[in-house]
Amino acid sequence: MQNIEKIELPFLAGINSSGEPVFESLEVELLPETPQHARLIMSPLLTRNLAAGDTIKLINPDTAEYELVARSGNLSIRVLGVDDLSELEQALSSAIEKLGGSLDRQTERALVYSIHVSIGFQTVEKLLDDACQDYPETVWYYGNVYDPEDGTTPLEWWLDFDSQD
Repeated sequence: MQNIEKIELPFLAGINSSGEPVFESLEVELLPETPQHARLIMSPLLTRNLAAGDTIKLINPDTAEYELVARSGNLSIRVLGVDDLSELEQALSSAIEKLGGSLDRQTERALVYSIHVSIGFQTVEKLLDDACQDYPETVWYYGNVYDPEDGTTPLEWWLDFDSQD
């Protein structure tokens, strides 16, 4: 069995108010069978259009240039709140794990989950809406469902996967 090397790489997360790029460090597994390819281990908090399990080609890691090669089928879900989310996390993580998803990242006011699209958008959205209902200053967003340029156009990559809705 081959050891898979894990490294952290910078990913472009956005542009700050001064017009400078902001980077998020993400852990990836280098794929020894395919040089210059890596798989994301967890869904990102800030970087758009990626989720856990996605395969990327390393174009120039020093400048955070990558090409998405294959989607894993995972939805990246971000839950953001004004207040501490630890109470919400306990309830929500349990429900997501029962559907085969996982909590990938947690900060005091942010949670990032990965769950396969085959669970169905309606199931995922109802679960998140119901969980966030008791936390009025909490919102959730998909991290890899809408075009990162306009934020509203569906990417429709899930049409290649077996979804329930």
